[in-house]
Amino acid sequence: MGETSVDGAKMTDSPGGNTAIKSEQKTEGNSFFSWLLVLALLGAWLSVGVVWFDLVDYSVVGALGGVYDADGDGDFDVEDAKVLLDLHAETLPGENKESTSHSPHGSASDAEPSLEFKTEESRPANQISPELPPTTQPVPTSVSTPESITETTEFKEEPSVESKEEKEAKKKKPKLLNKFDKTIKSEINAAEKLRNKGKFEESLRAFEALVQKFPQSPRCRYGKAQAEDDLAEKIHSNEMLLKAVNTYREVAELPDVPPDLIKATLKRRAERQQFLGRTRGSLATSEKLVQIFPEDISLKNDLGVAHLLLGDNKGAKRIYEEVLARAPHDGFAKVHYGFILKSENKIAESIPYLREGLESGEPGTDDGRFYFHLGDALQRTGDKSAYDWYEAGHRQGHFASVWQRSLYNVPGLRAQPWWMAEETRYTALVKMLERNWLTIRDEALSVLDSNSGQFLPEDEYLRETGDWGQFTLWQQGRKVASSCRYVPKTCALLEHYPEATSCKRGQIKFSVMQAGTHVWPHTGPTNCRLRMHLGLVIPSKGCRIRCTNQTREWEEGKVLIFDDSFEHEVWQEAESYRLIFIVDVWHPQLTQLQRQTLSPI
Repeated sequence: MGETSVDGAKMTDSPGGNTAIKSEQKTEGNSFFSWLLVLALLGAWLSVGVVWFDLVDYSVVGALGGVYDADGDGDFDVEDAKVLLDLHAETLPGENKESTSHSPHGSASDAEPSLEFKTEESRPANQISPELPPTTQPVPTSVSTPESITETTEFKEEPSVESKEEKEAKKKKPKLLNKFDKTIKSEINAAEKLRNKGKFEESLRAFEALVQKFPQSPRCRYGKAQAEDDLAEKIHSNEMLLKAVNTYREVAELPDVPPDLIKATLKRRAERQQFLGRTRGSLATSEKLVQIFPEDISLKNDLGVAHLLLGDNKGAKRIYEEVLARAPHDGFAKVHYGFILKSENKIAESIPYLREGLESGEPGTDDGRFYFHLGDALQRTGDKSAYDWYEAGHRQGHFASVWQRSLYNVPGLRAQPWWMAEETRYTALVKMLERNWLTIRDEALSVLDSNSGQFLPEDEYLRETGDWGQFTLWQQGRKVASSCRYVPKTCALLEHYPEATSCKRGQIKFSVMQAGTHVWPHTGPTNCRLRMHLGLVIPSKGCRIRCTNQTREWEEGKVLIFDDSFEHEVWQEAESYRLIFIVDVWHPQLTQLQRQTLSPI
């Protein structure tokens, strides 16, 4: 477009454009316009000289005649517009993902991340899901909040006053070029322009040539890493992404690397290592960042997440305690610290951190898991504002409804708390279970009476009181052969029903609950399954289950079916134990392809 504007100036100012001038003014006019033509040509060639010979540093000039050269290539074009509109921002490699009920955090993985405080049947995964863009958090109307928090939800238009965010963005515009790289800026910009246009292979070749020509140039090597990163996303290649990870490391190891470039390259390296499941490598990179930039609180927060992803809650707790000692109002640190406290079953202590972290509205706090666990903690302390927070999470798109609060969902599936066998299309399985319930019961009792230790205590902190044991036969679609040796007839019966045995998002297990047990209200992690309960040993009264606002009781030899992604609660107030057989099945509306490709939970 720069060339077009120069040509346009020639056409406008040329004598050929003055045929309407009267003849008596011709001589004077020609003389006048001749001078204008000379000036115009001088100006045009000066512009060409500035661009071609890099006579002016565009990072200093910035704006000229109202046109901003954002991508540094010497003109204003589509790529400049992309930069100004922030359309060049990097994203994680795109994959077809299910919704995570919002989602933030479709998800890189469908399973509960290890960061997550586990709900019933949840399991860790290698990756944390990408975060949602920062948004202002909704504050439940019945929750009292400080004035400063309330003010953050109000947007007052003041067009004449530059916002703090805009000022900070200008102040913090990263400086990625050292002195040498500024001398080859035009060559770097040419390769970068190819990358911005999506020509990743060409961009990579250009940056590789620059790295070969200028091996000590940090910016050239950083461009090579970015091109490898982009190409990995385009062709879905972990091998190419690993090359990018290694190139990012090489950038940081070069001499005379600007601090902003070190920070950018190591942050991206940590993110990509995390994406590849190299959590220990990501932790090491995050630790290096904190050592180099000890005053940067955001890097410290990222280090805490790296510890959580490794399952190192103690290490993460230490990090967030250090952050809060220096920055007591940091919302990101608060919400993660509250999460850790809740994972330690310190329910009351976790509430203020989770609540204040969510109320802060800071980036990284808008996550369904934090709404989930704050609401759960409030429920357990008898605080009715729990449902206000569930409602807030629903408004943010994290939960399908206030009742259905699973976080790893496939959208569009029929949602109802209780199901009839005919509705599931699994009537053959239901009939088989009910027809063989005595055989199943007797095998379970033989294991229970043997005191062989096969029934393991529930360890998800779901019980308020009592004892609750479980004996698992299938886990995440995999048969537990060592368990089936104890109940061979039961396992043989189930082998013919893949809707249950292949359900990677469920379990098949016996559940025994002793008298005096109460299970807190809770939800399962996904809407991709339904749960069948076959009554085996049911006391005459005192045992009941609530799902949403409907309460039912078990019967021996009969199957109850419900969707455990909805809130449910159990009471065992009988005088003797209750024994049931739990069979999870795929949601009937899931396709065969979905059943095959959804990751386990």
